[in-house]
Amino acid sequence: MENLEGKNEVREIIKNAEAKLQEQFKLVDEICEFNSEKVLKAFQDNNITEADFGSTTGYGYDDMGRDKIEKVFSQVLHAEDSLVRSQFISGTHALTVALFAFLRPGDVMLSINGKPYDTLDEVIGIEENASSLKSFGIKYEQIDLKDNDFDYEKIQERLKKSKIKLIEIQRSKGYALRKSISIEKVEKVIKKIREIDQDVIIMIDNCYCEFVGTKEPLEVGADVIVGSLIKNLGGGIAPNGAYIAGKKELVDLAAQRLTVPGEGKGVGPTLGINRSLLQGLFFAPSVVKSSVKTAILTAQVMQDLCYKVEPESKDERVDIVQTIEFGNKNDLIKYCQGIQAGSPIDSNTLPEPWAMPGYTDEVIMAAGAFTQGSSIELSCDGPIREPYVGFQQGALTYEYGKLGVERAVYRMLYSD
Repeated sequence: MENLEGKNEVREIIKNAEAKLQEQFKLVDEICEFNSEKVLKAFQDNNITEADFGSTTGYGYDDMGRDKIEKVFSQVLHAEDSLVRSQFISGTHALTVALFAFLRPGDVMLSINGKPYDTLDEVIGIEENASSLKSFGIKYEQIDLKDNDFDYEKIQERLKKSKIKLIEIQRSKGYALRKSISIEKVEKVIKKIREIDQDVIIMIDNCYCEFVGTKEPLEVGADVIVGSLIKNLGGGIAPNGAYIAGKKELVDLAAQRLTVPGEGKGVGPTLGINRSLLQGLFFAPSVVKSSVKTAILTAQVMQDLCYKVEPESKDERVDIVQTIEFGNKNDLIKYCQGIQAGSPIDSNTLPEPWAMPGYTDEVIMAAGAFTQGSSIELSCDGPIREPYVGFQQGALTYEYGKLGVERAVYRMLYSD
């Protein structure tokens, strides 16, 4: 039974938080307008027509809509070429395809922001797997961040020591307790890298970051970027898929790894997904805006309740992820359960921590989403380990996001 007094108190907390955030919200609106104009121009420049919503089956030869989609994504992301496919099952899958496409036995991959996201552990070979990069003789090294920035001196020293084939940068924090990486820091480190090595492949994991600002990594010197379509650029409409975009020769290598050497981008049926991918991209700037506003509101509310958050409500935003340090297992679980209760799908389901494949700790995941695993829709998850941090992201609209946060805070404060 709901506590009416408690519910009213939470609504007052949220109302007071909103009143403090109008300047931040105005900036997010302006970024959305900039990115909306960019997307609209790409649609118009590439003459998207209703015929481009058509579908292919089987091999997927001569799919004009698929080719147009990849031209639109290339223009939006400032890429020479792009591979935008429903055959990618996740962002991790797209990253895996890219790594296996670009690296060969004996090559060295270097991560310069510490360890990547947990789901890449077995891909790289940090956790043993007979199909990992390590099992093919590909070496992995990492350089940790220093005070939430790249260790520029150590990176340059390593590049001088011996040849690195690929440098990987993961902009969003994943499950690490660090700040996400701004485009300005990416630009600075790329310049430092190029002072030593002009040829090393610089690959950016751009998941959660697209359209949060007005620049993307290819505009500041990255060679290739990778992201998921059930995050920012799918706009909550794309049912699955991911993209790899950047230099043409690298995109071609990735395409030949995803499909078949010798066929590459020329095959891959769209099976009726073209309309969803185009419409998702069209809505993406607005949906990202809603996600960012929801994150800012969450930060302010939880700050007002004396929880540690990252970023804080008035900090620069780099991605759609908002972390909340609960300090105890119970608050993390209750908050996630409240997000689930405030969702449109499976709202009566009570999430509990479980041993999820690809993760080293038990994880609690709340996501009452229209698309399974879609983190552009409001969701919150976290590993059950100290200091018990929740990673919240998404919201298809700000209004639904606010309602979800209201339910989460209420459950955390007032449920038994």
